[in-house]
Amino acid sequence: MYEKVVAYGLSKKEAIEDYPFGPEPLVLKVGGKVFALLRQANGICQVSLKCDPVIAENLREQNEAIKPGYHLNKKHWNTVTVDSTFPLEDLYSMIDHSYDLVFKSLTKAQREAITMRIRATDL
Repeated sequence: MYEKVVAYGLSKKEAIEDYPFGPEPLVLKVGGKVFALLRQANGICQVSLKCDPVIAENLREQNEAIKPGYHLNKKHWNTVTVDSTFPLEDLYSMIDHSYDLVFKSLTKAQREAITMRIRATDL
């Protein structure tokens, strides 16, 4: 499960992995900004993702596996405990949302540079 989640996060445009806090958590970034933090213990994966505050609250109310961000701003981050019962498609949608929020927060120049590099590799 953990490997699938990491692979999906790294499939996002110019996503990179980093370890700024030591061996854990694995941090996924775009444009130098964090969009996901992942850790695994005892076969259980935890993923912290940025989220629109209103959506974050709704997700927490709908699923007990989703809690306020662990050691993060509780308003803007959720931590998801992912086991074999948590639908990967739901998690992938949450990763997409987090990535999009962070990508949109980059400067116009950063967004354009990323888009240009992606177009260049598509040729």
